[in-house]
Amino acid sequence: MNKVNLQQKFSLFAEHWTPKIVGELNGQLVKLARLKGEFVWHKHDHEDEMFYVVEGILKMELRDQTILLHPNEFLIVPKGVEHKPVADEEVLVMLFEPASTLNTGDTEGELTQRELEIL
Repeated sequence: MNKVNLQQKFSLFAEHWTPKIVGELNGQLVKLARLKGEFVWHKHDHEDEMFYVVEGILKMELRDQTILLHPNEFLIVPKGVEHKPVADEEVLVMLFEPASTLNTGDTEGELTQRELEIL
């Protein structure tokens, strides 16, 4: 067992929209990501996703509303719900999701990350 310091792990990378694995439990991955700009509309047919904001303000756009997340707040996006994360300024997030979750869900493209780095 090793403790994880979030700030230390975030200091190891600067790129946006490239989740890094920092832990695993019960088939779930704990990931860190730096977000800036707009992601793509997508959904996950079989997985729920949890977004926990460490730093910054994340706008989670849904088809019928936008939810603002501030530091120390989280949102669980249920499977099948279309969503688009938006970060006007850089946002640091921790994600909890099944190991099978593809970051772009059903919308594969240039932002799709199939192989994630383990920090």
